[in-house]
Amino acid sequence: MAQKHGDMRTRIVSGIAAAAAGFVARKVIVVAWTRIAGDAPPKDPQDPNVKLAKAIGFAVVMGVGMEVARLLATRAAIRRLAGDPAEPAD
Repeated sequence: MAQKHGDMRTRIVSGIAAAAAGFVARKVIVVAWTRIAGDAPPKDPQDPNVKLAKAIGFAVVMGVGMEVARLLATRAAIRRLAGDPAEPAD
């Protein structure tokens, strides 16, 4: 029974960490895109008026960036809950 509470706590904390990381990552990616590309990212990449290369580039950068941030945040939250400060060896 205690294991279920631990699992639920882990799910809640890792979910909150992933959401927060996704929010922050999106803001950082938009700022970085604006500085590097010199213009704002497309608000709607599906809009036919947006160049295909720009839409695909933004989708790839945003997708990879968001998932990496969420993965790292989730792993850090789980490690912290488990009390394991070191990265496990693969």
